[in-house]
Amino acid sequence: MLEELNWSQSPEEVLDSLLAQYGSVESCEQVNTETETAVVNVTYSTKEHARQAIEKLNGYMLESYSLKVTYIPDEMAGQQSSQQPPSQARRGFGQRGPSRQMSPSGIVRPKQQQSDVPLRIVVPTQFVGAIIGKEGATIRNITKQTQSKIDIHRKDNAGAAEKPISIHSTPEGCSAACKMIMEIMQKEAQDTKFTEEIPLKILAHNNFVGRLIGKEGRNLKKIEQDTDTKITISPLQDLTLYNPERTITIKSSIEACSKAEEEIMKKIRESYDNDMTAMNLQAHLIPGLNLKALGLFPPSSPVLPPPSVPPAAYPPFGQQSESETVHVFIPALAVGAIIGKKGQHIKQLSRYAAASIKIAPAEGPDAKQRMVIITGQPEAQFKAQGRIYSKLKEENFFGPKEEVKLETHIKVPSHAAGRVIGKGGKTVNELQNLTSAEVVVPRDQMPDENDQVIVKITGHFFASQLAQRKIQEILSQVKRQQQQKIAQSGPPQPRRK
Repeated sequence: MLEELNWSQSPEEVLDSLLAQYGSVESCEQVNTETETAVVNVTYSTKEHARQAIEKLNGYMLESYSLKVTYIPDEMAGQQSSQQPPSQARRGFGQRGPSRQMSPSGIVRPKQQQSDVPLRIVVPTQFVGAIIGKEGATIRNITKQTQSKIDIHRKDNAGAAEKPISIHSTPEGCSAACKMIMEIMQKEAQDTKFTEEIPLKILAHNNFVGRLIGKEGRNLKKIEQDTDTKITISPLQDLTLYNPERTITIKSSIEACSKAEEEIMKKIRESYDNDMTAMNLQAHLIPGLNLKALGLFPPSSPVLPPPSVPPAAYPPFGQQSESETVHVFIPALAVGAIIGKKGQHIKQLSRYAAASIKIAPAEGPDAKQRMVIITGQPEAQFKAQGRIYSKLKEENFFGPKEEVKLETHIKVPSHAAGRVIGKGGKTVNELQNLTSAEVVVPRDQMPDENDQVIVKITGHFFASQLAQRKIQEILSQVKRQQQQKIAQSGPPQPRRK
């Protein structure tokens, strides 16, 4: 059991006190790392003391730091120390900054949040003081007990009746901190004779809400039934460019609300992980593409890891990437929103994506869909299609319980269609399993005047993009094989008379 620490001390003194609880510390020196981070090499007098410190302190939250404590062999510690001038070795943390962690190799990297998706809740402004406590004692207690980092955004929306709170920790730590905050609010309500019900309100980026709700609301209904709660979600009309979050309101007992929060955040984290996987795949398939700059994902998401294949292995955009033509089908009623007043929106979109974007004439007076023809390189397709998906959601052409799924057509040479399908449909089935998109090559379709047939792709944005890229890979392979055959067979021989 850790002894009570004196939080009025400096971080260096707190760290020293923490380390001293497990035995005699012979040395404690910082290794300079050319970053705003610190590695601290600690030597205990016995191996048993070191073992206890590793077991008890690994993952311990110290103010805004999460301690990563690992064993470093003597020779490695010696190498690290020798890389630093003696005058720079000293006790303590080093510069203050974001949470940090030390990898087993001793290299320090900025620490990502323990949960990539923080739990964000909204509380009545009148309860913020009770949550913080006298001189911050209450919030420090929650932080210590749950090993979490809690940000109370007191200055956001001055004068607002509610304030957001962000909780950064493991899923378990987030849930524990949330429950403690709910208990504090309930006690404060009783003490102040506050008679209104205090629901739990969770903020979630709109990108995840559709999947949380599920088809025909099934996911949300199941959570309500399993946790005996009543859950509502704020309408899309409340969203703005600067506020992409929806409010999920949960009403029931604290225990039931806590269970519902766990299930809701589990779904949101799953959606986040799936999107990050798709984005990482896009980063591999479209080298050099700055996915973070496209405005298609929550701005608070962590930076994408670099591709495992060096960028030099890929052809740079604008040199070897070929232009592609993709047909995206949108609701007929959405044409005006895509075009914009006097065509301004489609012109801006075309410039932004560096693509040609045209809307084909309606096939008939009662047509429910219109075809958007997008021509451009892979990065242009990603940008243009991504903005179209986002625009349809913003303009409420898809309801709060619907995820934006569009049908997209790619034309492929008729002789390559069999490669997309694969033997016994193996390739197309693998495509669907990999991308979560529906991929169909309609049977018995006649090739057009250019000897091409259509491949239909239906899915949400990232699924559709991944399917498009994989199909283009197959087409590139077919083209290369044809060129190799021609090269091997040589030029056609003249006919003999």
